[in-house]
Amino acid sequence: MSDKPSIVFAHGLWADGSCYAKVMELLQADGYEVISTQNQLNTVEDDAAAVRTSLSRVGSPAVLVGHSYGGTVITAAGTDDRVAALVYICALAPDEGETSQFEQDRHPKTAVFGNIELADGRIWLKPSGTQNFCGDLSEEEQKMVWATQTAPLADLFNQPVRGAAWRSKPTYYVLGLDDQTVHPELQHFVAERMNAKITELQSSHVPMLSQPQRVYEVIREAAKAVQESALEVA
Repeated sequence: MSDKPSIVFAHGLWADGSCYAKVMELLQADGYEVISTQNQLNTVEDDAAAVRTSLSRVGSPAVLVGHSYGGTVITAAGTDDRVAALVYICALAPDEGETSQFEQDRHPKTAVFGNIELADGRIWLKPSGTQNFCGDLSEEEQKMVWATQTAPLADLFNQPVRGAAWRSKPTYYVLGLDDQTVHPELQHFVAERMNAKITELQSSHVPMLSQPQRVYEVIREAAKAVQESALEVA
């Protein structure tokens, strides 16, 4: 069995686990065990539980990776003892008892909020919203992102988080400077609050799709630090 840590992913809104496919291929080629959790976006607790189930399917220690609302999920699930490090990608990162909406209300709104709609109790991204969500992808990829979106329950962002893993574990943050979904000012705030190692990219909200090599490099850096730490303890 490889002595490399495993990598577990959590996706956000208007996505599914396949949003990490490009990065996962690079990690697998490098010998890492990876799994991408499929979150239902009904409750924070259920999505965190799904990530913990994924942790049971891979070896420990693990690096948790969360994109967008997936950052909220790994903030809660990352308190698990099997988690050694956290990587946030254009992500939210509430503190204990905060909601995903809490810091968003304190920072400028982004263009994507003009391109969503409420239907059947869920919040959907309109086709016009892909420019705000993943505008640096090809038109074909943008259509695929829209077609595979998972829409959240309308109150998902108002559910408080239990636990804040970033307070006690090494943290890395990929920040999208051209993000029109989670405002870069908000990203800067949460990344600095976490004392994360920040990598800034000239990207939209989905750098794991538009710049997978750069995102892979950040995850690999986190994984190598975990591996080195384990060797020191041994």
